[in-house]
Order: sequence, then C-alpha cells, then structure tokens
Amino acid sequence: MSSIRLADLAQQLDAELHGDGDIAISGIASMHSAQDGQITFLANSRYREQLAECRASAVVLTQDDLPWCHSAALVVKNPYLTYARMAQLLDTTPQPAQNIAPSAVIDASATLGSNVSIGANAVIESGVVLGDNVVIGAGCFVGKNSHIGAGTRLWANVTIYHEIRIGQQCLIQSGTVIGADGFGYANDRGNWVKIPQLGSVVIGDRVEIGACTTIDRGALDNTQIGNGVIIDNQCQIAHNVVIGDNTAVAGGVIMAGSLKIGRYCMIGGASVINGHMEICDKVTVTGMGMVMRPITEPGVYSSGIPLQPNKTWRKTAALVMNIDEMSKRLKAIERKVGKDD
Repeated sequence: MSSIRLADLAQQLDAELHGDGDIAISGIASMHSAQDGQITFLANSRYREQLAECRASAVVLTQDDLPWCHSAALVVKNPYLTYARMAQLLDTTPQPAQNIAPSAVIDASATLGSNVSIGANAVIESGVVLGDNVVIGAGCFVGKNSHIGAGTRLWANVTIYHEIRIGQQCLIQSGTVIGADGFGYANDRGNWVKIPQLGSVVIGDRVEIGACTTIDRGALDNTQIGNGVIIDNQCQIAHNVVIGDNTAVAGGVIMAGSLKIGRYCMIGGASVINGHMEICDKVTVTGMGMVMRPITEPGVYSSGIPLQPNKTWRKTAALVMNIDEMSKRLKAIERKVGKDD
C-alpha cells in the first residue's frame, strides 16, 4: 500500500476523525521522528507535551489527549492496540517468496493448494500438504507427510521435520526447527541408549514463532502448541510440552519435557521451567524466573535476582555461602534460650 486517505484509515480502524480526512498517509513513525505524510500514536499521556513538536500529519490518541494535539487526529480508546492494527494495514514487509522458484524441489506426491509460493532451493518432501496461500521461504525444508494450513508463512531456512501439523495463518521466522528429536535416552551402565522420538508436533492456528526457536517432537505423545500462542526468538521447547491457547513466551525461554502450561499465560525472557509439572491458566512469570514447582493459582511469580552494584552483590554472595553455618548457630541459640526459659 503506497498511501491511504486519513478518512479511509479512520473508517477501517473504527476511529473518530478530527481534521482533514483527505490527508494522504504513507507510513507510521515514532512521535520524535515522524514527518509530513506519516502518522504516529500517543499511548501514554505522560508524553502528551511532545505533541507540540510532533511533525506527523496525524496522531492516534485518546479523547483526553486531544486538546494537546495540533494536527489531524484519530481518537480511539486504546491507541496502542490501534497502532498494532494500523501497522498491519500499512505493512510493507515483503512475502518470504513469490510464485514457485525453479530451483525448489517438490515431490510429485505433495499436495499444493491454490496460490502457494515456494522460494529458491526449498525442499518439499513426499506426502506433504500445503494449504491455500501458504508461503515457503528460500531454503526451507518440509519433511514427509507434514501438513501446513492455509495462509501460513515460513521465512527462509525453516526446518519442518516429518509428520508435523501446523495450523492456519501461522508465521514462523527464519532458522526455526520444528519436530527435531526430543532429548530422550536410557542409561545402560554409563552408556546412553537413544530412545527414538515417535510423537509429533501439533501447532494450532494463528501461532507465531520467532527466529531460531526449537520445538521438539514428542517421545510417544505429541508436543502441542495451542491457538494464538506467540513465541519469541531462541526458545527451547522440549518434547511433550503442551502450551495453552494465547500464551506468550518471551525470548530465550527454556521449557523442559512434559511440561503443561495453561492458557493466557505470559512467560518472561530467559526463564527456565522444569518439566513433568503443570502451570495453570493466567500465570505471569517475570524475566529470568526459575520455575521448579507446579503453579496452581493465577498471578505473577518472580525469582530472578535483580542486577546490583558488584560490591553489594559480593557481600550478598558471601552471606549466602555462610547461610548453613548461620542456621546452625541460630538453632543453637534457640535451644539455649529454650533451656533458659
């Protein structure tokens, strides 16, 4: 989309127009960098004074902030949510591929829906089913008998192993691997005996997965990712993990095997979550959380140690190293006080 009339944009966003509806909007920018022909948004009233210097042709804001605006405006209840929808309308990101590249290798038994695009050097193996409007980026690999739902897009160099199921309207970023073997071994007198991973990965609709994330296939049952889940870059999701609908997982999270996470959860970046347990719906784990036990009540949970000045941290670490000795001394004092009483 090269440009859109502000009035048309207001109509599509269900916003209240203030000012000239014939202004042509060609893009979105931040308040401090926006220029003529661009639109911006004010999501926090603390920054309303910046509106006086903003050079955008229009601003998305609330009714309360409108008096500070000196340009055309779109008045909404939630400017940040409107910004997200507006960014979709004005998105200029190219597709991962267009048409079917001559160098793509597609098995004759694969089933391709209408308007499928497959990039250069991609490999589509036997029995694969690609729904309508699926886009497979350059260098991707889609293994035998995997199914990818309509409208799903894979960026370059994504690897989808065999027998994987991916729903509709998903987005998978470059370098992600879905369906590799889970970490399953039995120990035979010091030697590791590999356990073939016979399950699959089943991903719901409208799931987004960041770059270089790995989702392992199940050992016997399937690893499952629910509808509307969003997963950031460089996450590790082990075999037989189940993630409920609309849960958000930030970057660098590690989930051990057979973990079950409920719906509408938010997992902060670099968190580590133990396996073979369950986290209920509507739980938030803040960044660098170490979850070692089940969580049965909704709420916000934290365990990461905040950054401190080095001298303070060294003193704290020294105290921690002496906790056992301090505990013994305290118990001895308690016993002595008890005898004296």
